[in-house]
Order: sequence, then C-alpha cells, then structure tokens
Amino acid sequence: MNRKALALSVLSLVATLSFAQAPQPALKVGATPVPHAELLRLVASELAAQGIKLEVVEFTDYVTPNIALAEGQLDANFFQHVPYLESFSAERKLSLEAAGAIHVEPLGVYSKKYLSLDALPSGATIAIPNDPTNEGRALLLLASKGLITLKPGAGLKATLRDIASNPRKFKFRELEAAQLPRTLADVAASVINGNYAILAGLNPVKDAIALEGAESPYANVVAVRQGEASDPRIVALVAALRSPKVKEFILATFGGGVVPVF
Repeated sequence: MNRKALALSVLSLVATLSFAQAPQPALKVGATPVPHAELLRLVASELAAQGIKLEVVEFTDYVTPNIALAEGQLDANFFQHVPYLESFSAERKLSLEAAGAIHVEPLGVYSKKYLSLDALPSGATIAIPNDPTNEGRALLLLASKGLITLKPGAGLKATLRDIASNPRKFKFRELEAAQLPRTLADVAASVINGNYAILAGLNPVKDAIALEGAESPYANVVAVRQGEASDPRIVALVAALRSPKVKEFILATFGGGVVPVF
C-alpha cells in the first residue's frame, strides 16, 4: 500500500471511530415524579433509538421547573397545564410556550373523614392550592358541584375574593399544591391535583368524593422556551409521548386518574 492510500485509510478509520463515539445529543427535561417522569422514562429507549439521550430531572414543586427552563438549565419541562404556564410566564416575564399536549390529570376533592360532598358539615375547612391558576381551577370545581357560587366572569383566575355565595360557610385554607395530600387528617376535605394525589397513593377515580371531568381544558403539556418547539429533539419527544405505547400505559396504569388527550 502506498503512502497516499495508507493516509486515506487512516483518515477513513479516524472518521468512522469519531462518528461511532460521538455523544448523542442530550435532551434534559424537568418533570414532577408521577406521572410525568414515569412517562418520560417510558419513551427514553425510543428516543435513544433516534440518537437522542433523554435526561430526566425530577422536581417536587410547580415553580422551579419553569425557572430552570427559562434560565437554560433544561431543554423542556413536563408538569403543567396551559393556563398555569401562561399565568406563570406572564407573572415572571418568562418567554415560554407549549410544544404539545399529552394528558389531563383530573382535579379531585378528597376526604378521610367524609364519603361525599353532601356529608361535609357547615363551617368545615377545605384546603385548596394557593397558586393562582390551580386555585381558580379548584374554586371552579367546587362551584360546579354546588358548594359555592362565583361572581360572573371570575373564570379561570378566580380567587377567594370571587366567591359570591358560600351558603354552608366553608372555610378555605390555601396551601402549596404539593402539600395538600398531607392535610387530609387535619381538614374536612382537600382539593388535590391528580399527580400529587397519585403520588400520595390516592386513586382519583376510586378515592375522590368529587372529580373534574375528562373534558377539562387543563391538558398537561411539554413546555419549552419561545421559538424552540420546532427543535427536532422536542418534536421527537412530543411524538414519543403521544405514541400508542404511552396511551396504553396511561390507561392501564392510572385507571382514569390520568386521561390521554391524543
């Protein structure tokens, strides 16, 4: 073999080895543990087959994942519905957007002391989420069940000040959403987000004394920074999360406590 042929062979070998050893493009996604992190890990191998290394970073609150995304510590997050994303982004002046809707986690009213809403005594304390979007969602649920009425136009951003009538004189305790399952021993009832209910061992379909309908507008989405929804890694992630495999897993695992929207 002459020197030119040898040099070409060496360059070809180096190029082949470099390509083989090149790291997969990483995709760092923040998520709350259940069901979001579970669903992400379910599609990790599918993404790996496309050359995308998925890294799941777990959070247990509704604030840090959006801050981390906006600051570039994450490529995406998966834990929230659109009304919360829009409200949080406006309040904090963050440029975030939804890249795709995956599922609804019906909000529910839970109680360890009473078996129905009718059994709740007058003057009883009901714990609700204290973040603006989920507080409004909780109040809308209670209003839809006849426990309270809201002022006209209160809508998704309803607060305690928007309660027009409270005939049974319920008291409301506003708490961080993640803390609500722990209040069940201390209050008459708590309005709990589906993911935190499941994480606490509650089955929304079996254990809730009232449950938001599957027609809820609060679909959980993959969120990204503005303009990055078309990133091929994000497109692949959303497609993987909307696959028949994920739909079957949701239906088989959560018994109606999580509802796919695709």
